[in-house]
Amino acid sequence: MWLEQLRRRLAKPKTSVQLCLLGVVAGLIAAFFIILFRLTILFFQSLFLETPDDFTTLPTLERVLMPLIAAFLIACFAAFTGFKHYRLGIPFVIHRIKRHYGQMPLYNTVNQFVGGALALISGFSVGREGPSVHMGATGASILADKLHLPHNSMRTLSGCGVAAGIAASFNTPLAAVIFVMEVVLREYKVHIFVPIMLAAVTGALATQFVFGEGSELALITIAPLSGWHYPYLILCGMALGAIAFSFNQNLMLIIKTFKPLSMFPRLLIAGCIASLIAYAVPHAMGSGMSAITIAVESPDNVKLLTTILIAKLLATLFAIGLGIPGGLIGPVIGLGVLIGTLMAFFAQYISPGTDIAGTYGVLGMAGLLAATLHAPLAALTTVMELTSSPEIIVPAMIVITTAYVTALQFFGNRSIFLQQLDFQGLPYHVSPATEALQKVGIMDDMDEDFKLLYSDDKEQIKNTLDAMDSQTPLIVFDEENGYRLAEYDLTLMSDEAININYISLQGISSQATLADAFDILKDKRSGALYVYNLLDNQQIMGLLRWDQIHHILTIRNSLL
Repeated sequence: MWLEQLRRRLAKPKTSVQLCLLGVVAGLIAAFFIILFRLTILFFQSLFLETPDDFTTLPTLERVLMPLIAAFLIACFAAFTGFKHYRLGIPFVIHRIKRHYGQMPLYNTVNQFVGGALALISGFSVGREGPSVHMGATGASILADKLHLPHNSMRTLSGCGVAAGIAASFNTPLAAVIFVMEVVLREYKVHIFVPIMLAAVTGALATQFVFGEGSELALITIAPLSGWHYPYLILCGMALGAIAFSFNQNLMLIIKTFKPLSMFPRLLIAGCIASLIAYAVPHAMGSGMSAITIAVESPDNVKLLTTILIAKLLATLFAIGLGIPGGLIGPVIGLGVLIGTLMAFFAQYISPGTDIAGTYGVLGMAGLLAATLHAPLAALTTVMELTSSPEIIVPAMIVITTAYVTALQFFGNRSIFLQQLDFQGLPYHVSPATEALQKVGIMDDMDEDFKLLYSDDKEQIKNTLDAMDSQTPLIVFDEENGYRLAEYDLTLMSDEAININYISLQGISSQATLADAFDILKDKRSGALYVYNLLDNQQIMGLLRWDQIHHILTIRNSLL
């Protein structure tokens, strides 16, 4: 009984204690998967690395063979589970949330966990946030599916899982919330915002309990910048916008070029390229976080930083472009810090004697992140949380806005995630009407005041209609015609005949949203549906007419 009440409450597009608590649970489930994922990586890396993600101490032969072996194992596992389950990462999560309410296929997640772990253990230039987001969304999807929650709440809980995944990856709960709203859901609604915020905090606290509160950017020293730096920061932002556009274009070029090849040879080619880079520039191996340490330790070594930047850029482009399972955000953060540190080489003439390399490294990361992902606000909050430095806010705003506008206005750059979705043919566009209706569960607006009659006898139906209130709908059922809505046909009334109009009723699950009902009725712009219990399709719970959906779209849309 309490589960039924919970489902009815969650069908409403409003903030509730129940939804908030479920958001916390979704955050805990996501954190569990992510902690398990990170511990798996740390355990295997500890067997052969002195410091996690530092592959420079490995013997050359081991360093070269590891990506090759890992790529072969990833390909074998993907072949075993089926390459049709190899759509992974943040773009796939966006598609599932937009078009399938966040329901995540299990085999895809298994591929993401195993493949992502192998890639990060062996030193591929990919981030851990891609697998984290995928697993977080899957955990929330499993929770909603087991409780048979309405799809509108499943969509919100999937957003909670994504937020927990980002927060757990970078220890940035606020940036995680903004990322979900700006990149994944692409909307700001209070009743969605609150549970996602709680899930992000839960994910961050759970991972802090296991791994501590530190972050890679904590190593960077932030120095205040005078106003004399601002004109140069504008130039830096413009350069970062151009670099972001070039990065996105080259990544899509690699994806399109190797598309004719099947997945198995593509992964092996990725392993070969990673092995060559590992042989020549071992500093470029690993997630983007390893590049931050190098930038902090050698900010004046321009030759080393430039070499690592080029090698890491190639390693990232080919790893992601050829299908290695992993995230894009981690490497972009590392590349941005390297670019910003190099930009500080010229900025030091503006403030002689001041160590500004760390500040420019953070600003480079912010600008590249904003322009690449099309997420300026998420980039700004990431910088604020990772540095805990108020002095960085104004310079970061200058760089982020300049980089974002340059990439968008002058180069027509788009979010790399949306470009990947377009190429893969995975739809993510939703009409405004559908998007509004997706937020309302069908149980919130169905008419529960109806009468059900198991008969096809016209006289009995007429007597029942006569005895009922004119506002109460009558649903009749017989084996030949199924469920129908019976009502007097006022256009054909006469004294001699019983004129009853029958409207065929199609069933719809109580878990559905008004968007699902809209899809069924939109062609006729009339009719009705009967709502059946998800767990017992013989139990009719209510009736929904086209007029009710039309009323929501025309009157209540602003409230959604």
